[in-house]
Amino acid sequence: MQRSKFTFARLKYNSGDWDTDQRMPSNVLNSLLEYTTIPLDEEEKIVELSSHDLFKYPFCYLSGHKLVQFNQQEAANFKMYVQNGGFVFVDDCNHDIDGLFARSFETQMSNLFGATALKKIPNNHAVYNSFFKFEKGPPTTSFELNGWGDDLVHDYLKAITINNRIGVLYSNKDYGCEWDYDFRNKRFLAEDNTKFAVNIILYAMGVNS
Repeated sequence: MQRSKFTFARLKYNSGDWDTDQRMPSNVLNSLLEYTTIPLDEEEKIVELSSHDLFKYPFCYLSGHKLVQFNQQEAANFKMYVQNGGFVFVDDCNHDIDGLFARSFETQMSNLFGATALKKIPNNHAVYNSFFKFEKGPPTTSFELNGWGDDLVHDYLKAITINNRIGVLYSNKDYGCEWDYDFRNKRFLAEDNTKFAVNIILYAMGVNS
């Protein structure tokens, strides 16, 4: 895997709608440029989950609203990628723990890694302190606070851990939509809500703050 330069790689899978929150990657890349000194590719890379190109990138993003049903090659690649040190940040755009995306994605993870592999992580996990400090765990989103999906504030994230490192970080909080705005509008926010994205990526890249 290429770890010298960070690339925001989005996973394209055959089922569902993989191409959500299209402005989010450039916004997150701008935050990495603003807050860190890690070398960056300036544009998002779309990577077929069924392609061997997947294994070039240590960080990948997967999201959607609809069904997640990996075909045989996608499933094999996903499992091999995670087991060999890759990191996938998965975000449920429905913000709904019983919605179609959540149920189907969790079924895929159970099939690939076992029924108990996907677990809640504690709110003092290293991902919450990898750069910025989030003492209460995962920050809330406006979609949770204003009512969306299951109308709950999810005070946890889930993960599949491989060799004491997160391989799959899974959110029902709809961070993708929360960060889906032109980065030039960030100046109008009282607090930059993409800071947690910086934490996730630096954790995934094994970069110490």
